[in-house]
Amino acid sequence: MELTWHYAGPAILLRHFLRQAGFSRAQIKHLKYHGGAILVDRRARHTNFLVQPGSEILVRLAPEVPADTVVPQAGPVAVAYEDRDYLVVNKPAGVASIPDAAKGDNSMANWVKAYLQATHAESTAIHVITRLDRDTSGLMLFAKHSLAHSRMDAQLHSPRLEKTYLAVAANPTPLPPHGWIVLPIARSREFYMRRAIVLGGKRSVTEYWRQAATGSALLARVRLHTGRTHQIRVHFAAVGHPLYGDDLYGGPTGCPRQALHCAELKFWQPFTEQWVTVTAPLPADLQALVDHLGLTQTAASRD
Repeated sequence: MELTWHYAGPAILLRHFLRQAGFSRAQIKHLKYHGGAILVDRRARHTNFLVQPGSEILVRLAPEVPADTVVPQAGPVAVAYEDRDYLVVNKPAGVASIPDAAKGDNSMANWVKAYLQATHAESTAIHVITRLDRDTSGLMLFAKHSLAHSRMDAQLHSPRLEKTYLAVAANPTPLPPHGWIVLPIARSREFYMRRAIVLGGKRSVTEYWRQAATGSALLARVRLHTGRTHQIRVHFAAVGHPLYGDDLYGGPTGCPRQALHCAELKFWQPFTEQWVTVTAPLPADLQALVDHLGLTQTAASRD
């Protein structure tokens, strides 16, 4: 894969330009010794070369070696967005994000690797940017090469990468139309899979907007400002509004899995320098739950 920049700034050492472009020192070294190339105005240059304004810089990425631990497995990959650098897929509930030694290779990572092979992608290495719990549906972001991964990693939990969810929760008492839940989360001492609100736990910030409500249920749009395991589930349960179907955190029955769906991803594409917004409607099971509970306001409604 080749990446090209037309440099317009003041004279700069090539290695400094590469660092500004998102390459780590290890990635620059990997380029030099594993089949990559760095050209300035079509000539190979060392990293101490002084790049002048108006120069064209071309980087040929070294071939990536896919990890054998991710076995390609054919599966229904619903592509919501794809470009040269990134892939967004709509994950169904009941499918893990990555392989699990105990549950096998039927995960989104395995499915995406098979998809990349079938579409003759330049790299079939798997770079997961955002994960979802097995029983949470919705949008997952993958990078298609290592530099795209490192560039997006720098945006995680910043305003340049926004993850917005739709959640159906119990509503025993009215929840304000808009609010923040800021409570520290840590692993529960009672059960290794469970998280809890723990003094001294990791700072965790969740913002929500109420979309519709009845006396027993509510539909909320939720945005994560940190990325803790089970964050939305733990925070909503902690304030008395556990998610429908979430038996781990005391949610009401009526849904065979936690009623949580990643409905929107918005991110800054660092190579094209453009915003990308991707949406996914509620899947059929959650739409049926919303209809059954009388939460008639559309899931796409905004604040």
